[in-house]
Amino acid sequence: MSDMLYEASGITVAYGPRSVLDRVDFCARAGEVTAIVGPNGSGKTTLLSVLAGERAHAGCVRINGRDAGGMPAQERARHRAVLPQACSLAFPFNVLELVRLGLTAGLASPDPGQGDRIVLSAIARVGLEGYEARMVQELSGGERQRAQLARVLVQIWQPVVDGLPRWLLLDEPVAALDIRHQLTIMQLARDYARAGGGVIAVMHDLNLTAMFADRVSLLHGGRLHRSGPPAEVLNDRDLSRCYDCPVRTNTPPPDGSTWVLPQAMT
Repeated sequence: MSDMLYEASGITVAYGPRSVLDRVDFCARAGEVTAIVGPNGSGKTTLLSVLAGERAHAGCVRINGRDAGGMPAQERARHRAVLPQACSLAFPFNVLELVRLGLTAGLASPDPGQGDRIVLSAIARVGLEGYEARMVQELSGGERQRAQLARVLVQIWQPVVDGLPRWLLLDEPVAALDIRHQLTIMQLARDYARAGGGVIAVMHDLNLTAMFADRVSLLHGGRLHRSGPPAEVLNDRDLSRCYDCPVRTNTPPPDGSTWVLPQAMT
C-alpha cells in the first residue's frame, strides 16, 4: 500500500555540471529497516537529505502516499525525524534539555508529564540513563551521537499514529560508536520498525547492514545499482564492482546471516 511507503522517483541532484544523483528511484516499507550503502561519493547522504526534504532536487518524494514537497516543514516533522552525520549546538545544553527539543518538533503533547516520561525513556533507550544533567559539550563523540538520536526518537516516539507509520531517517547512526553501542542502536532501529514504523539508514558497515537491514539500496556513481534483501544485494560481484576492491561474502553459523570480508589487494 502506498500509504505505508517512503518513496522517491527520478531523483536527480547536480552541483553545477557535476551530477550527484542521476534519476534514482527508492522505496522503503513500514515495518522494515532499509539501508542505503555504497562507496564514498556515491550519493548516500545526498539521497537521505532529499528524502528528508532538505535538498533541492528534480523528481518526486512521497511519504505515506503524499507528496512530501507540498508538506509544510512542521507537518513533515510529525511524519519523519532526521539524524544527520554531525549536529552542532549554538547554545550550551545538558542532555535532558537537548532531548526535550524533540518534543517541540513532533509530539506537541498537551500533557507535560507524558512528555517528560518520553524524554527519560528515550535517554535510557540509547544508554545514557544518569547523563541527564551532563553538558552535551562534555560528552564523547559517541555519547553526543546517542544524545542526538534520543532527541530524534522523541520527535516521533510513537511508530504509528492514526494508522500511518512514522519514519526514522539516520545518516551513519553508528559511525562514532563502539561495538556494544552499535548493536544497541541497530536493535533500537529494528525494534522501531517492528513496532510499525519505518527506518531508513545510511550505513558504511556492511556486516551490521547484513545483520539488521530488511532491504538494501546499493548506490554507485550517483545511481541505484541494485535494491533488495541483503542476501541478494550484498554479493561478491556487485560489492567488488561498486567499491572497486575485491570483496567476499559468506554465511557463517549459527543463523546463516550474510557477512562481508574485504580482501587484501596483492
